[in-house]
Amino acid sequence: MADHKRFGTAGRHRLLVFVAVVFLIGAFAAQVALSARRSSLTWDEADHIFAGYRSWTHRDFGLNPEHPPLVKLVAALPLLALRLKAPAVLRSGNFKSSAFLDGRDFVFGNNADLILARARLAASLFAIALALLVFVMARAMFGAGAALLALALLVFEPNILAHAPYVTTDTALSLFLAATVYAFYGYVKAPSLGRMVVMGLTAGGALASKHTGLLVFPILALLAVFEAARTGGPGRWMAALRQAGKLAAPIVGAGVLAVALLWASYGFRYQARPQGLTMNPPLDQFVERLRPFEARTIRTLAEWKLLPESYLYGMVDVRLLAVDGYPSYVLGKTYPKGVWFYFPVAFAIKSTVAFLALLLLAAGATASGKLRCGREVAFLAIPALLHLAVAMSANLNIGVRHILPLYVFFSILIAGGAWALLRSDRRWAYLVAGLLVFHGVSSARGFPVYLAYANELWGGPSHTYQYLSDSNTDWAQQLKSVKQVLDQRHVKSCWFAYFAGGVADTSYYGIPCKMLPVISTEWLDTPMEAEPEIEGPVLVSAGTLSGFEFGPGALNPYDQFQKLRPTAVIDHGVFVYDGHFQMPLAAAKIRMHRARALSGDPVRALAEAEAAVAICPDCVEAQTLLGVMYQERKLPAEARRHWEKALALAQLLEPGYREPWVAPIRARLDAAAADPP
Repeated sequence: MADHKRFGTAGRHRLLVFVAVVFLIGAFAAQVALSARRSSLTWDEADHIFAGYRSWTHRDFGLNPEHPPLVKLVAALPLLALRLKAPAVLRSGNFKSSAFLDGRDFVFGNNADLILARARLAASLFAIALALLVFVMARAMFGAGAALLALALLVFEPNILAHAPYVTTDTALSLFLAATVYAFYGYVKAPSLGRMVVMGLTAGGALASKHTGLLVFPILALLAVFEAARTGGPGRWMAALRQAGKLAAPIVGAGVLAVALLWASYGFRYQARPQGLTMNPPLDQFVERLRPFEARTIRTLAEWKLLPESYLYGMVDVRLLAVDGYPSYVLGKTYPKGVWFYFPVAFAIKSTVAFLALLLLAAGATASGKLRCGREVAFLAIPALLHLAVAMSANLNIGVRHILPLYVFFSILIAGGAWALLRSDRRWAYLVAGLLVFHGVSSARGFPVYLAYANELWGGPSHTYQYLSDSNTDWAQQLKSVKQVLDQRHVKSCWFAYFAGGVADTSYYGIPCKMLPVISTEWLDTPMEAEPEIEGPVLVSAGTLSGFEFGPGALNPYDQFQKLRPTAVIDHGVFVYDGHFQMPLAAAKIRMHRARALSGDPVRALAEAEAAVAICPDCVEAQTLLGVMYQERKLPAEARRHWEKALALAQLLEPGYREPWVAPIRARLDAAAADPP
């Protein structure tokens, strides 16, 4: 009878756990679906979707090679049943710009809402799988109670919710990195061929999701070192070496299987593009800007066809981003390149206060010995900290999404620590429960546009743009809401400095604005308009308002709007300004863009450059360009005059932005002085 009662109690407990998991997964799926429905096309989605579609229909892996194909293939799979119009002839320019433009034409040349709905539904399966993995992983490490706590944390984690709906790679990478760690955790506890195979498959999923999936191997190596180091008993060092050897073999075996799976994602074909299409630029030329050793390594891998060509292009692209650096914006200040403290600051701003507090509690539980699961703590902390360290050194500061796996590992670690505290003293339940509720309530403040979330210590989502930019707040997801606000205000004419100008088709959403120049419109050579004076309303999205791409102060055409109070704010990321505005730099950029595009017509090009200086005489870029035009026309005196003016303007720029202008202008002046007429 006692056994019957015990089994009955256990059955009811399992049922309650099952119901709780279903409820939490359902809540998670509902939030993801509503967020996806609210958002317009984000920066990278058209690129990813069209690349996946081309991979299925033409076996073309040459579009968007900077990301491996797994997520793109999954997202594009539901599109194959539709009768879609695709560009008959692909653009022949640089592979990056071509993929963005062809992707835009593909998505908006069809029913963009239908394409996005299907592709996002497929891509969100990675997020659902991630939530289930967190529960399973936490239960295996700390028990069912901790597993429910970990799942609840993840389900209401605003950064996971922010990226779960989109056709991008960060959620999938988080899934497969965590799954590989979990598979290795299972292997070290009970070694078997099956667990090694699972480890290889999940590691292959990480490689095929994102190039930073390569981190899976140093993570496994460090975990193996940890396992070896904890070997005790007589002859400890020899035992540790034997244990390291035992663990090296399955890691190598899993690595071979992972690379095989990577090849499978490319259809077991080396060439990036099908017959008749080539990559621009060629790989041998693309690697020239790498360090000699790195270039030789890539060339060797290509020569022996050890990795797919498209994957090698992505490796080079990722490395070049780290070498060249990318502008960053943090705590209201722009930097010409990445800064080491970016990700710790972004993590502190973008995490809920409750999540941070619970993380400290977990650290305290570990330090005090209440959480005595040393192996489990290591298997969660080592991957997270290594990933953070690599991100901090990568010189690419464009969003907390690049450390998204931290939220997976830390959610499980928090749950283990909190559960250990509860078991030591039930009074901890009040604090843990209160923080968990606060976590959910705080996250709900970002609904349904979680991308712009910031915690209360930083003013909440409405203030995120003051501290962070790019995919932390504005990834060009607000066009549906922009349309609603403009309709409510009966706006028929406006100006829009849009962070994804040229990438997304604003006319598809019925937005009647003329597009002002931004970095992407210049890069993608798409239509833009500007006049020296314009009449509002003027809309400026947060990514552009920060000026991190153009540079601060005199380099930013929209610097004046940072000092003005908007009349409306749309989804925490698009600011509306009414009134009359002087826009000399924006208008000059139009003329400078035309001048560069008219390189085959020097007379008209010179006229456009002169117009740019006439509009904006205090613009260092316009003065520099006009000097170049005069030099090409064999007018050295005029060229020197404008370069001297440009040099004087450049010396007034902020430190960090000054030298990239000063050095080349001085070099031009020195060359002109050494070669008098």
